[in-house]
Amino acid sequence: MDALLSVSGKALRMRRVVRAASGKCLMVPLDHSLADGPIAPPQQLRQLVGDIAAHGGDAIVVHRGRARFLSPDVLSDLALVVHLNGCTRYAEDTNAKTLFASVEDALACGADAVSVHVNLGSKTENQQLLDLSRIATECARWSLPLLAMIYPRGPGLGDRPQTELIAHAANVAADLGADIVKLPNSGDAASMADIIAGSSLPVLVAGGAKLPEDEFVAFTSRVMNAGALGIAAGRNVFAAPKAAPLIRRLSDAVHGVERRAAHLAA
Repeated sequence: MDALLSVSGKALRMRRVVRAASGKCLMVPLDHSLADGPIAPPQQLRQLVGDIAAHGGDAIVVHRGRARFLSPDVLSDLALVVHLNGCTRYAEDTNAKTLFASVEDALACGADAVSVHVNLGSKTENQQLLDLSRIATECARWSLPLLAMIYPRGPGLGDRPQTELIAHAANVAADLGADIVKLPNSGDAASMADIIAGSSLPVLVAGGAKLPEDEFVAFTSRVMNAGALGIAAGRNVFAAPKAAPLIRRLSDAVHGVERRAAHLAA
């Protein structure tokens, strides 16, 4: 019975992160503020989060302290993913990620899921993998979904093909107990489709560098056609001159026009 309740608890929380009608997810990471500094003034950030909820986004990613400033009303329509590690851009080694929050900390914030970043091939890879594994154990105990954000970054990668490295990253996430993996784009739809097909976990594809809006929407459509669970669109959303219409377009690309309209009308 305990095991059944545990599985059900994680499944219920996962339904907050992944939209049931489409089985897809439009996630907007807003955790960049720790690494890079403010992404928007407080009132503008509150408006942005409201727009994400109102126009078809499914989840946001923030650090635990930032969660205190979010409206409970907005979070009734938006999943909260609390990010547990990171660093600032001023660090001697920006590929090193320090764990500074626990699953219990995230639960105290009302989190629907947690996320952990790992850089494969970095000098601190061993510690990052250990942190991910320990967080996976905590998540299993508390029935909380775990998103592993895994990037091949660091001096240990050699000249291996990027597609091989990204496929390996997906396997690391599965082997260490994550429920969803966020991966960088491989650069072309065919190789990304192969990586997604070979992954044991659902794949969110990172939005990457800032692109013109039409290009980013087209990129999102290609990612979805490759079989992705969804897109993690951070700077392309929060740095957009007008976020609301872009969020609608991205939601249409991820979920389909009719499903977005039905979801917002519910």
